[in-house]
Amino acid sequence: MPRRPSLPDLPGSAARGHEVSPLLGAAPAGGTGEFPEAPPAHTAAELSALIGLLTGTGPGDELVTVAVGHGRDDASRAAAAAFAQEWRARGGQILATVDWPETAASWLRPARRLTAQGPQAWVVTGALTGWAQMSRRLRHSTDWDPARTFAFAALHDPRLRELAGADAVRGLRGATAEGGTWEFGEGADEWFRPAPVSPPRGRPAAP
Repeated sequence: MPRRPSLPDLPGSAARGHEVSPLLGAAPAGGTGEFPEAPPAHTAAELSALIGLLTGTGPGDELVTVAVGHGRDDASRAAAAAFAQEWRARGGQILATVDWPETAASWLRPARRLTAQGPQAWVVTGALTGWAQMSRRLRHSTDWDPARTFAFAALHDPRLRELAGADAVRGLRGATAEGGTWEFGEGADEWFRPAPVSPPRGRPAAP
């Protein structure tokens, strides 16, 4: 298996070998505006769309085992708990639930816990900068795959590619608060599908 290239340093990097993850500075290169400290509460439509992404993999590819990762803010904890409850109700298994801090020396311990049991997929949510650093560590030091990772709307932000690096977001999919879906593709490509539009009440849907 070819060795992954080292991730590029970011401003404020404290990288000193494999055990220390590159840290994000207060003003990442090219960043615009301030990053929110915590995401908003998830919506019912968002949770439904996220479940739909995981269950719409096609015959023979049904996902059962999932590891859940989240930031330590209240909204992220609640979103992770809501997903776990819904997933178990559908017969799925949660192999691990792992949280991470917004600031850390390396994020290596939570990264290893999130990948240790070899889940079929990961479901994640949290503040943008915390996940950016966590995903850098995951990509650098584990067999985590962003293409098998599904995110809440909090991580639907084009700045994530800049912060984490293209290799850490390529294939990452998720839901929007309105019930749509999105996916980070190659380069700067992104695919977005809006939420389905319900027909007006009292009027039959078009054939």
